[in-house]
Amino acid sequence: MPSLVPLLPPGYRSRPATAGDIPAIHALVMDCERQAYGRVQRDAGAVAADLSRPGLAPESDTVLVHDPAGRLVARAWVDRRSEVDVHPEHRGRGLGASLLTWTLARARQAGTARVVQSVPDSDTGAAALLRAHGYEPLVTAWLLEFAMPAEPSVPEAPPGITVRPFGAGDGPAAHTLVQDAFDEWQERRQGYEEWAVHTVERPTFAPRQSALAFAGDDLVGAALALDVPGTDEGYLEQVAVRRDHRGRGIARLLLRHTFRAFHRTGLRCCTLWTHSDTGALDLYHRVGMTVRHSSTVMSKDLGV
Repeated sequence: MPSLVPLLPPGYRSRPATAGDIPAIHALVMDCERQAYGRVQRDAGAVAADLSRPGLAPESDTVLVHDPAGRLVARAWVDRRSEVDVHPEHRGRGLGASLLTWTLARARQAGTARVVQSVPDSDTGAAALLRAHGYEPLVTAWLLEFAMPAEPSVPEAPPGITVRPFGAGDGPAAHTLVQDAFDEWQERRQGYEEWAVHTVERPTFAPRQSALAFAGDDLVGAALALDVPGTDEGYLEQVAVRRDHRGRGIARLLLRHTFRAFHRTGLRCCTLWTHSDTGALDLYHRVGMTVRHSSTVMSKDLGV
């Protein structure tokens, strides 16, 4: 089946992405994040993880757009989820609409039943574009922050619970814990390799700042953290507690351990993303986190 090519404004050209493009894609993403949020949020490892998603074929599921001078100014990928980024200096020229149309066409060609894409709530233009293409809101996502002017206190552990940093060999147990905990809302379980490339095998994974909770020898909770260069804040990629140990204060305990560990490295803020399907927003508010900004995950059924 031939690859689809987006219809671009005159002077722009497109091609699929390769692993060698990761630095340039990351630079584009950083420029878009600075414009949307005032700061960088993702590292190059996040870009690499997206390109290595199981089932994603870069030669047919990705597009890079270069301007007449050869600079990368936009990109898109689609594999059930999709992302479209257009450099702020090249917006308003139809690139976003062209790439969004391409993602839908490619998803239909691949037999995808539904495609989702996140858009910052502050980007009203992007939200309007998605709605015009038939997207509807699915969930709300929030980036929460915890300011740490002083070293955070850590509560006493519940009876029978011990906490220690992530260590060598903890990956498989952490993977099982997270997938079991996330089964309540995620569409599918991730295999270990897919999960690990987004977490414990990511170059920015911070094992010393990642806290694990045990009941005896059983892993019952995990807070997996990243130390992203250039962000001056710690980031929690995943927080999970085993169902039969919820309501005991273990999540709060793990968060506080991670906050304190990052504070001791000199950082003064920690962040994490959550969304409305997890039901965890109240927990993070009780811990003392506040919403920095929000996004909406938009969904479109393709009738496949």
